[in-house]
Amino acid sequence: MTVPARTSFFVVAAFALAACNGAGMSGSFPTGTSPGGTAGTATGAAPGTSGQNATMTTARAQELAAQAKAEDARQHRSTGSVLAQLTKTTTIGSTVDPTNNDSNPYGLDVAKVDAGPLHKGDLVICNFNDNANVEGNGTTVVALRPQAGSSPTHIAQNAALKGCTALAIAPNDNIWAAAFSANLNPIFQPSGTLVTTLAGGPWHGPFGQTFSPTAGPFGTAAFYESNAGDGSIVRINITPNGFTEDVIATGFAVNGGKPGNILGPSGLQFDVQRDRLWIVDGADNSLSVINFVSLVPAGGITVKGETFSGVAGVLGQRVFAGAPLNGPISSALLPGGNIVLGNTLDPDGTNLMVEISPTGSLVGTKNVDTGAAGAIFGMVATGTTDMDTQLYFNDDNANALEVLTH
Repeated sequence: MTVPARTSFFVVAAFALAACNGAGMSGSFPTGTSPGGTAGTATGAAPGTSGQNATMTTARAQELAAQAKAEDARQHRSTGSVLAQLTKTTTIGSTVDPTNNDSNPYGLDVAKVDAGPLHKGDLVICNFNDNANVEGNGTTVVALRPQAGSSPTHIAQNAALKGCTALAIAPNDNIWAAAFSANLNPIFQPSGTLVTTLAGGPWHGPFGQTFSPTAGPFGTAAFYESNAGDGSIVRINITPNGFTEDVIATGFAVNGGKPGNILGPSGLQFDVQRDRLWIVDGADNSLSVINFVSLVPAGGITVKGETFSGVAGVLGQRVFAGAPLNGPISSALLPGGNIVLGNTLDPDGTNLMVEISPTGSLVGTKNVDTGAAGAIFGMVATGTTDMDTQLYFNDDNANALEVLTH
C-alpha cells in the first residue's frame, strides 16, 4: 500500500536532497534547507525513469531482470577473499552510553559530513539493551571517532528508539532508526533532536534500515526498512512533498522471536551502482537481492521460500542459502562488491563472518570472537578498494566497536 505523504514543511525542509554524489553515501544534503525547497535529483537514477510515477509491467520487469543478469556477467570480477586480507583486529572503544549505561550495540553506520556533534567518518551506534541489560529496552544512540581508544559521545535518548536494531545515516547525518520494541522508524537530527517517528507507517517489528540516493518514479531518494514481524520490505520515499511508504515485498522468512531471539529480513545494504537492495535473513539462512529496487511498485514482490513472484518478482532472487550461514542478522557491502554477513547462532567459541560474492559464491569466512556465541551485530565497511577496506563491527560480548584492517 501507499501511505499518504507527511506534508509538514519542516519535515520536507529537513530532508530535501541536493546533489548526492555518485558514491551515494556522502555529499551535500544540507540540514538548513529553507522551507519549501525543492528536492534535487540524486545520482544513480534508475534506467528509463523521469521522476514521474510509472506502472510496472511483467514485460518491463523481465527486461530489467535480463539487464541485471547481463551486467552481472560483464562487470563481476573475482577479487578473492577480502576477509582473508583483513588480519588485524583493533578495538575502537566502548559502545556503552555514557549517560545511562545502555548496552548491547546493534545498529551501526558512518557519519557522512560534519554536523552537530558528529564528524565525517564517525561511527554511529544504537544500543539494544538498557542499563539493567534487559534486551529490547535500549533507547540511546552514541558515536565514536574511528580510531583506537575512542570514548562514546551521547547523541540521543528517546523512547521512540526502544529496541533499536538498525540505523542508517542520511547524507546530512540525520539518523534513521529501526526501533523494534517501539515499532517505529524515528528520525533524529545529528544533534539528537527527534524530527519524527513516522508513526502510522507499515511497521511490524522494524529490523533493518539502509539509505538509497537513487531517484526513481516514487521519489528523489529513499530509505528501505525491513520488518521482522511479518517479513516485509518497505521503501520510504523522499519526495518534494514529504514521505510516502510502499510495502514493496512480503513473505521473507521470520521466526516470530522476542528481543534476544529475533530473526527475519535484516542487514539491508543498498548498492548505488546497480540500484539493488541486499537482504539478509537469519530465519532461513539466506542472502537475497532485489534488482532495480527503486522501480518496484507497492505489492510488486511476494516471496515464498526461494520463489519470488508478483509483477516485479523476476527482479528478486535468492543468491545464497545454507551453511555456513547460521542465524545472520547483519551485513556489510565491501567496496569490491562482495557481501559480508555476521552469524549469531554459531556455537560458543565461534562468531563467524561469511563473505559471499554478488553472484552467490562462498568466498571466505573469519571467526572474529572466540567467546560466547551471538556477538556480531551491526557492520559497516569503508574504503574504495579491496586494499583499503576497513570492516567495522559491533562486538556485543565486549560492548565495543572493533575494526578489521590489513
